Amino acid sequence: MQLENTGILNFIKIPDIISSLNMIFGFIAILMAFNNYFTLSAICIIIAIIFDSIDGWVARKLGRDDSLGFGKNIDSLADIVSFGAAPAALLYSIGMKLSPNMQILTAIISLYMIWCGLLRLTRFNVIGDKIDYQGFIGFPIPGIAFLLATFYLTGFFNIWVAYILMIITATLMISNLKYPKIDNYILIGISLILILLIPLKLALYGINIPALILFIFVLIYLFLNFYYNINQEGSIFKKTQ
Repeated sequence: MQLENTGILNFIKIPDIISSLNMIFGFIAILMAFNNYFTLSAICIIIAIIFDSIDGWVARKLGRDDSLGFGKNIDSLADIVSFGAAPAALLYSIGMKLSPNMQILTAIISLYMIWCGLLRLTRFNVIGDKIDYQGFIGFPIPGIAFLLATFYLTGFFNIWVAYILMIITATLMISNLKYPKIDNYILIGISLILILLIPLKLALYGINIPALILFIFVLIYLFLNFYYNINQEGSIFKKTQ
């Protein structure tokens, strides 16, 4: 490659703009969390997930040539901000609000979330085109962000339950368990409608119903696949062939 061909405009394409929007909303979520706007932070994380879910689709529709891996790398770097740093910042900020005497524990769990996310994304970039499996190896990183955001938005958030869920989910991200991609457009459509309904605060007994349904969806995806994998394969940390 010639030096004159390394200008950023030679690399960045429309899907990369969408990945950048993912990162932008992730960064806004961090700012909102540190300023104690937890609901806005959770909503920004969900918006980032929406952008993350469509950048690949747009790239395929446009026939994007990513032989140099620019799109794959910008997507991963955006993900570590939006689904690693942002949910970690949200958990830490909520923990400081609800359990200020547990600062060290909250910091350790938040750091563990980012570290596992970093490992998860790096492994994905290394093995993504080298294994014969079209799904995910390890729980996908947007899932941990979606789980925390929807849990907070349900209205029955508990910081200790959140600690346990984040430790389990972060560990499953770096496991060797297989998680299928969800290609059911009806389910995706329903999920998008529920996401759009969350800010309307459709509540029953103080519980945000759309957020609750989405929270349950993620839990089912997380634990049913965990149960299936354990029964089929045994170890969750065995080497990938």
